Amino acid sequence: MWLITPVGFFSVVQKSSDVGSNTLTVRARVRSDLEALRDKFLPGMGEITESKSNDYRFRAVAPKAEVALAMATMVNDLDYSNFKSQVGKVQGAARAHMYHDVWEVGATSLPTSLLTESCQ
Repeated sequence: MWLITPVGFFSVVQKSSDVGSNTLTVRARVRSDLEALRDKFLPGMGEITESKSNDYRFRAVAPKAEVALAMATMVNDLDYSNFKSQVGKVQGAARAHMYHDVWEVGATSLPTSLLTESCQ
């Protein structure tokens, strides 16, 4: 699952090594994203490790229940009316611009059939 938040961009997965311990692996391309996540929402997250051979260079393991609580806390603490502006305040203009680029690709790349589809 990708999580694009005001504190960082994360990929959250359950690796085979997570299954027995009921944990999730939280990955990021930027170490400071994981550090901010730990500091603000996920204090139980384990050590951040680095690998120069993976697409997500930084990763850490956290209990699944604590990741769920962190996500709920992010939602409960949400108090801004514009996501990209909040990203600019928290992470700076360069990151806000990158998130805008992600938004723009989604806004301009969807086939018309998906845009006109109704939920059933």
